[in-house]
Amino acid sequence: MKIGISTASFFTRSETEDTLNLIQDMGFEVCEVFLTTFREYRKEFVDMLAERRKKIKIYSVHTLNQQFEPELFNKWQRTREDAEEFFREIIYACKTLDADYYTFHGLPRLKRTPYFIDYPWIAQRLNELNAELANAGSHAKIAYENVHWTFFDNPGFLEKLSEYIDTPVTLDIKQAMQSKHPLDEYLKVMKGKLVNVHICDWHEDGKLAMPGKGIFDFTGFFRKLTEIGYDGPCLMELYAGNYNSYDEITESYEYLLNCLETAEKG
Repeated sequence: MKIGISTASFFTRSETEDTLNLIQDMGFEVCEVFLTTFREYRKEFVDMLAERRKKIKIYSVHTLNQQFEPELFNKWQRTREDAEEFFREIIYACKTLDADYYTFHGLPRLKRTPYFIDYPWIAQRLNELNAELANAGSHAKIAYENVHWTFFDNPGFLEKLSEYIDTPVTLDIKQAMQSKHPLDEYLKVMKGKLVNVHICDWHEDGKLAMPGKGIFDFTGFFRKLTEIGYDGPCLMELYAGNYNSYDEITESYEYLLNCLETAEKG
């Protein structure tokens, strides 16, 4: 395993294109690029990112869910095709940045009333979208992420979806906490499917914190990941309000490296 970081950690503090130099200067070797606006999906912007990445491995690409992802599952063809125009821009980003995965939120929960979840349709669309990635020459695959305000807000969603498709997944530990489902339940259903991990820390009241400043047991968590055979990156995904200076990010990075070293020693 390696400790990396998402460019989302610098949102509102630094422009996406400038974060690549920041995170390389901090010593990170792997990252996730979070594209936050429509202009960042464009070819010219992605090409600029490719020039600036230097030696860092861009493991995954992420987008702002609400902008188009939900409509990729719309059963009305015209609506779906409009969303697919943006998806094709992300395909180009995945290919150009040599990303292994596209971190994906999918369908959100916008209403309090119960939802009917059409698992066969979701599986069909994921297969079609992954086929588009492959046909365009990208080796990236969709990595469906657990998020507490989406359909994937509980381990049972993946358990049911797995009856129709064997999809790679991203585990976000803060989202698991916010969903109020035990992390171990997520790990159980994600075993053999987990390809990406988002990490941060939190306090007793659920307020988010920098890794090492909260109550989460990262050493124990890394041991659990090893036990289920996970060997991908663990990417720090922070919010700008979690820290005051970039030095705090470096401190958390060093803390996580120590936790990982301890875990690997057993």
